[in-house]
Amino acid sequence: MVRPIRVMLVDDHAIVRQGLRSILEPDPRFQVVAEAGNGVTALEQIKVVQPDVVLLDLQLPDLGGAELCRMIRDASPQTAVLVLSAYADRDLVAACLRAGARGYLLKDAENLALRDQVVIVSRGHTALDPLAADLLADLVVQGGSAAELLSTREMDVLRLMALGLTNREIAGKLFISENTTKGHVKVILSKLGVRGRLEAVMVARQRHLL
Repeated sequence: MVRPIRVMLVDDHAIVRQGLRSILEPDPRFQVVAEAGNGVTALEQIKVVQPDVVLLDLQLPDLGGAELCRMIRDASPQTAVLVLSAYADRDLVAACLRAGARGYLLKDAENLALRDQVVIVSRGHTALDPLAADLLADLVVQGGSAAELLSTREMDVLRLMALGLTNREIAGKLFISENTTKGHVKVILSKLGVRGRLEAVMVARQRHLL
């Protein structure tokens, strides 16, 4: 008998997790082994349970995006992450895949499509929603990567980060608020698929952005 695919559900809405269970559990190919409503709890459980596939919502109250994809990969390298998102953003799709996600699916996907995509990523292949695939194709056509598509303001912030300036100092240099600066930094980290400022600068230099 073939062992079922062990799946973990990570979403901050209990009703969404319940809906995912109702899709997967009637199918003998799947076994839901754990669930979590935030990133910290998810990471703790993943280290113990080591599921085959994590269905991951990006909009969690504590952690999210490419950073969490990378943390899951580090915590359990054999676990495939299938992102479930309410929207498709070109840079975010690319950043999540670079950070180790095996797939990106919109939440309005049909039940059968979801089950098929879980099987695909569990076998080590990449599964993409058609819209997400189109967005990545646009990057290829343009001859660039998500990292090269940082906005002018994000590049300004990145250059000052490389000089070791704090958020407050960057805000003063660019005549913007500290909160706005924090927002730019968060977006930069997500687009580059990194966890911290130092890593962002190192990756940017490797890719000749600085």
